Amino acid sequence: MEWMKAIGNAVEYIEAHITENISAEDVAKQVHISPFYFQKGFQMLCGYTVTEYIRSRRMALAAGELATEDVRIIDVAVKYGYDSPDSFTKAFYRFHGVTPSMVQKGHAMINAFAPLKIKLSLEGGYKMNYTFKKKDSFTVIGVRKKFSYAEAPTAIPAFWEEHAEKGRQQYVHGMFGINIDESRGFDEFEYLIADVYNPAADVPEGFTTVVIPAFTWAVFPCPGPMPDALADVNSKIFSEWLPALKDYEFAAGYCIEMYDDPGNYPKGVSDENYYTEIWIPVKKK
Repeated sequence: MEWMKAIGNAVEYIEAHITENISAEDVAKQVHISPFYFQKGFQMLCGYTVTEYIRSRRMALAAGELATEDVRIIDVAVKYGYDSPDSFTKAFYRFHGVTPSMVQKGHAMINAFAPLKIKLSLEGGYKMNYTFKKKDSFTVIGVRKKFSYAEAPTAIPAFWEEHAEKGRQQYVHGMFGINIDESRGFDEFEYLIADVYNPAADVPEGFTTVVIPAFTWAVFPCPGPMPDALADVNSKIFSEWLPALKDYEFAAGYCIEMYDDPGNYPKGVSDENYYTEIWIPVKKK
């Protein structure tokens, strides 16, 4: 199934079942894409996770009902998946900045959140450099931590800062940022700050070794200052390269970012010539 069509079908499914107990994994199953990559693609293309989208749509619909219909707050809360008025009111306030009772009394403005619409436009014709590389399995050494997909955009940069503040860079400089989700699920994944492992060296306390399996990798160069160069290529992978991919598909729940040594550049990671890569495992369909 083409990627953009899958997103469109996912939105239709969400809208048709918005008051039901649906999860991000349920949505992925409906469009026949692994949860791991559907979550990444949806967030990359839409700017938020599937769970955030469902929550926002429910909050917008709930506010509309409270503003225009003669309904009880508890009934609206239950309809949109909340067990109590208190939990509903807290979520409602975070989204709208006002309480449900204020909206019901007509004393407040509410935020709209319209359903996504997929628009086709003439794009492409771009040059996107990448290559396929077969790599044997290799072992890395690093520090690992689990993250939820929702917290990852802010939590992973904080993990790197913690790595530097604790002086761990003397053992692992951080050649790789490795995302691993072997179950390709929706809730959480494992992330490693890692280097290539030297079997002759001891493994310091708090560090671990991980074997990265042999794959054919699609390798995308990301020249330019961080984090913009990396984010730009990542976005194009899901918005342009993936929809055009006909003969290959994702092979496993791995994604690797490879970072060159910042010491090789006058301005470090902010240098206009700084170099990184994104590796994605693929296989023939």
